[in-house]
Amino acid sequence: MHIRQIYKDANALLEGHFLLASGNHSSYYLQSAKVLEYPKKASILTDALAKMIRDAGIEADTVCAPAIGGLLAGYELARSLDVRSIFVEKKEGGMELRRGFTVSKNEKIIICEDIITTGGSALKAAKAIEALGGEVVAFASLANRGFCKRVGGNDTAKAECALPQNVPLFALDDFSFKMYAPEECPQCKEGKTKAIKPGSQS
Repeated sequence: MHIRQIYKDANALLEGHFLLASGNHSSYYLQSAKVLEYPKKASILTDALAKMIRDAGIEADTVCAPAIGGLLAGYELARSLDVRSIFVEKKEGGMELRRGFTVSKNEKIIICEDIITTGGSALKAAKAIEALGGEVVAFASLANRGFCKRVGGNDTAKAECALPQNVPLFALDDFSFKMYAPEECPQCKEGKTKAIKPGSQS
């Protein structure tokens, strides 16, 4: 499966001058919502991700996604794995389970995002689940930005990776793009364009 081509075909791999959520700048931006807007395409991707997880011998009862970015990917992965789908939502300083969702003690749960960058949101979701007695058996995402090491990937974990090293991360591919602090951004130094913030802002 050529994941990069799928992203390009969906206009989900953008090139330009972007302001990332971290405050850094990059010439590339991944917008997984553009891939997931077509359910059949989404199911192809999550079926492939589910196969990777099964092949590794990971068994789960539930997939949990951090809202809002991980909702579609998490729901589709749960369908592919034929398990329950739940999600956590932001609260001050972390995330929490709401809307009547519950977690049983030792329930095996996969935390699923659309994209894993440093894994900060996924880690907050995991902490919320573990606080309720659930067991996080894996992290999963369609794309990995290369800060964290995924199962089968060539990249090594960077210092910025927030995910625990003893819990596997599954993703379909690594998208390792250079990022720059604003004062070090080559495009800013050229002064031809201004960094824009895609995603939920556009």
